[in-house]
Amino acid sequence: MQIILKKDVQNLGEAGDIVNVKDGYARNFLLPQNVAEAATKGALENREKNIARIKAKQEKLNAEALEKAKKIEEFAKLELSAKAGESGKLFGTITTKKLTEELAAKAGIEVDRKSVSLNAPINKIGEYKMLIKLTSKVKCELAVVVTASEVVKEAIEEEPAVEETAE
Repeated sequence: MQIILKKDVQNLGEAGDIVNVKDGYARNFLLPQNVAEAATKGALENREKNIARIKAKQEKLNAEALEKAKKIEEFAKLELSAKAGESGKLFGTITTKKLTEELAAKAGIEVDRKSVSLNAPINKIGEYKMLIKLTSKVKCELAVVVTASEVVKEAIEEEPAVEETAE
């Protein structure tokens, strides 16, 4: 099925592109999410008329994303503290939602949690890299440093010594 994208879709195309996709993908996901429209004769004519407007909108979004990327790179490092054990393992994992909340609170930069990706789960104390994909053309990296706010002694249960009695 041939469709016209209304918004950027990862691994598919940018807004305004005409792409071929399977019927089920178009009917069940792209069309109901209002991400695309069927490439009918009228829609294709409409696209030709609106192509300049679509490109101008994309350029504006890219310019805003570049400004946001500069702010993120100037911020340089996001520091978090979490409860951890003696071995450095965190009690729980720091999620992308938590990262975006901390970024908004500390730097005043709002980022969608779906645009954040990590190369490894954050479940130990240390330094990590987080990739933020603001648009299909604008990406930036931010260092995340996780420290222990409270070190909890890990309880290791020892078996009681067996006493031998001579009788």
